[in-house]
Amino acid sequence: MTTPDHPDFYDADVDAQLRAFVEEHREMIASSLDGLSESEARRQLVSSKTTLLGLVKHATFVERVWFEEARTGISRAESGLPAGPDESFVLAPDDTIESVRSAFETACEASRAAVRSTHGKDIWSGNRRGPLTLHWITMQILREHAQHCGHADILREQILDAR
Repeated sequence: MTTPDHPDFYDADVDAQLRAFVEEHREMIASSLDGLSESEARRQLVSSKTTLLGLVKHATFVERVWFEEARTGISRAESGLPAGPDESFVLAPDDTIESVRSAFETACEASRAAVRSTHGKDIWSGNRRGPLTLHWITMQILREHAQHCGHADILREQILDAR
């Protein structure tokens, strides 16, 4: 795959460029948990439900909403997803770095498979907003992941500084 740091990236088509940027952000989200203890990953540093572990769990929700629900139209309830984004940050007692990261990686692989033979102009009609192009969906996931990478950077910095 062409990556943003590879010279061929600049000449790649927009679909390849968007997918490479999404992939780069997926890697940053997954790596935000590297080297942390379970208690550090669960540490609540802001007044919201946001923790690093919860952020990765939420990113799994985001992947599944945009690359599963939007593609298939299967409801969140049928897919076993929380009803909304706020609930997707909630950690279960048995959530661990390993289990949450594994769920995220599984969701990302399913997302990759869902777009493997597609084009950005393809229309997916399963989202509650109505039909959306794959370009729009890919930009939306890039926007969300980029925002959450920023959150993860700040939370991780606070955790590491507290050591």
